[in-house]
Amino acid sequence: WAERGMKTHIARFHNVYGPNGTWDGGREKAPAALCRKVIEAIDKKEMNITIWGDGTPTRSFMYIDDCVKGIDMIMHCDELIATPINLGSSELVSINELLSKVEKIAGVKLKRHYDLDAPRGVAGRNSDNTFIQKVLKWEPNTTLDQGLAATYKWIKKQYHNRKKGKRVVE
Repeated sequence: WAERGMKTHIARFHNVYGPNGTWDGGREKAPAALCRKVIEAIDKKEMNITIWGDGTPTRSFMYIDDCVKGIDMIMHCDELIATPINLGSSELVSINELLSKVEKIAGVKLKRHYDLDAPRGVAGRNSDNTFIQKVLKWEPNTTLDQGLAATYKWIKKQYHNRKKGKRVVE
């Protein structure tokens, strides 16, 4: 911006998830991974799940529709030219709480096993939305329950289509 006069916007994304995202293969975010693991446990009739770490780290997860809306709003706000801004949900949950939400959507309760040798990441991370609320008078507002329900439904369809040999998004 300073050198070339080109409008530049800087959004710091926080854990974007939702339908049409990566849901298998090791690169997916926790909501998609847990949805897939619950679906697999139900399908295989093995009512247990392995959680990386001890389940206590906290995160916020932003639904894809909120991300797209936020990008549009940021890109059309001259006050945010060359100014970094957080774009994420402020709804903080532990991984254990996230799994409980997915179990509720699926209508099951799984036995949890904790892999303490798996990667854990930082203890907690959340989006501070003070600035985005001030400048845009908005913040991501799709609840985790709403976003997870849509994501679970989509991943379940992908999972079963793949089992039938149909082409799926991974």
